Amino acid sequence: MNAHPETRGQAWRFALVVVSDKAASGARADACMPQLRAALPQRSSISVERIVADDRVAIASLLAELADGGSVDCILTAGGTGLGPRDVTPQATLSVADYEVPGLAEAMRASTGQLVPTAMLSRAVAAVRARTLIVNLPGSPNAIRETLNVIVDVIPHGLGLLRGDVGEHAAPAVT
Repeated sequence: MNAHPETRGQAWRFALVVVSDKAASGARADACMPQLRAALPQRSSISVERIVADDRVAIASLLAELADGGSVDCILTAGGTGLGPRDVTPQATLSVADYEVPGLAEAMRASTGQLVPTAMLSRAVAAVRARTLIVNLPGSPNAIRETLNVIVDVIPHGLGLLRGDVGEHAAPAVT
């Protein structure tokens, strides 16, 4: 079995996407991107950083472009996961997904709900398109830190599974 990329010297490639009408228009400074950067797993690199408006078509298009481009292993979105009429990140994610990874979103809600009961109102989803993991996070800097803390240790294993580097279906070791 091949080792995780962390142990082979490879870095996981992340795209960080903040979804916010106000930040995208310049009406408010973005405070989410620094939290996303700070909470990444060890041996991660950032391939793309974007701030986009709460527009379902634009979000879906960006997610598909990033996943299909092959330059990222994981896309983390922040924002647009609530109950408001402009909160469309989960719908955009699911519209381009091949399949869901419900355990990640369930774990984030269960754990953070113990700290902040309104976390159960989050509609964040995790899904896969091609071989790219997409994870929706809330749009609050504190909530980003808290939710990523719940899943950060399993993300590398999930990415290794998507790449065929770990598990019983791992690609044969190259000698």
